[in-house]
Amino acid sequence: MMNNGAVFPPQIPRIVSFLDSKRMSDNPVEIFSKYTQQLGDTYSFHFGGIKNAIVTSSPEVIQHVLQKNYTNYQKSEIQVKRLGHFLGPGLLTSHGKYWLTQRRLIQEGFNKDKLASYNRIMSEVIDEGLEELNTSGDGATIDVTTFMKDLTFKMVMRTLYSNSLTSDELDTIGHTITNVQHFVLRQIVQPYLNPWFKVSGVQRKFERMTHEADKIIMGIVKNRRTSDAPHSDMLQILLDAKYKETGTGMTDEQIQMESMQLIVAGHETTSTALSWILYLLTTHPDCFEKVKAEMKTLESFDLASFHRLEYTGQVIEEALRLYPPFWMIDRVAMEDDEVNGYFIPKNTMVLVFIHGVQHSAKYWEEPEKFNPDRFEKQKVKNHLAFTHIPFGGGPRVCIGGNYAMLQMLMILTRVISRFEISLAQKERAEIKPLIILRPKGKISMNFKPVKN
Repeated sequence: MMNNGAVFPPQIPRIVSFLDSKRMSDNPVEIFSKYTQQLGDTYSFHFGGIKNAIVTSSPEVIQHVLQKNYTNYQKSEIQVKRLGHFLGPGLLTSHGKYWLTQRRLIQEGFNKDKLASYNRIMSEVIDEGLEELNTSGDGATIDVTTFMKDLTFKMVMRTLYSNSLTSDELDTIGHTITNVQHFVLRQIVQPYLNPWFKVSGVQRKFERMTHEADKIIMGIVKNRRTSDAPHSDMLQILLDAKYKETGTGMTDEQIQMESMQLIVAGHETTSTALSWILYLLTTHPDCFEKVKAEMKTLESFDLASFHRLEYTGQVIEEALRLYPPFWMIDRVAMEDDEVNGYFIPKNTMVLVFIHGVQHSAKYWEEPEKFNPDRFEKQKVKNHLAFTHIPFGGGPRVCIGGNYAMLQMLMILTRVISRFEISLAQKERAEIKPLIILRPKGKISMNFKPVKN
């Protein structure tokens, strides 16, 4: 016990944490959920038996860390050091004054008017992607996770760079992002392997992959600098943005890094959420019928119309509760702190267990049940703060949250209006928590064109 009465959270022995490291690599959500049940909402855990962290699914602690005392909590080495090593300093991988300056500058690309201007670009990509499913009048059976990942990736890339990339270049960037995320997760949950990764050349392999992807993006940035043609994409917004203090813009290197980080944060979060949404709808036909009926009332596919899809919005929010794309958020205490009776020493990593709080029976009735009615307007007012945070919370809430919601609504309305969709597999979909909460393996679905 500390002098002021605060105590250290319950601690999992270091050797137990080490023995769990392999299972942590396979499914960290399962391990953290197990200890939450045993020890309560807040406890101490050692990654790989080495790196100490406090894991919390307490809304009071989460709010304290992300909002009330956020200046004392910076991003941990998970993003600043591990992801930052591959992506450089940017919105995802920086903190402090530099982060705040970049946030204010880049925020313009996500305001309401800009989102509306992306509508045409995003619609074109959706129509192109769906046309590929129309090759057979009898429909197609697809892995919806792969399809949505390809579709949202192309949407993000077109929104950022218009038509500036070839198919091979898109494949290179997409392949790099997926594989680097896998590697970073291993670095986090099995830190004792990091010396081996360096001397064996494994880390160097991923550095070369990243370098090739960076060269592609840098080439686009430099070409755009010398182009006189008008563009209405996000790259142009980044190029035109000026710092208030100096009146100057970002360097080519900054734009390359920031746009790459927008790709990393932007496409797989949405594609994964869409996969889970369609999985939940196909396994809950009553809810699916309500969504279909609501979508038939749409007069146009624009931003204003999407706001009228109340029940569809509830479905999305409930899917994000059950399957939050970012299942955790990491921070590090800059100074000693105390919250909810617990002492948090300086330099301690705090892992906000989003999946844990959103599945807690303390805050949600029948938490494992899919129930979109939880998010009716009147009921949302009664939700305890920081028990539903799929896009994070506080000043560092996801900058692209509104863009992601627009993506999901645009894709769902187009897909559901043009196809009869059903689940093609009998087995239940399981989670595969990497940096993003992916499905484990495929989710096979039948897409049959609707006959007008």
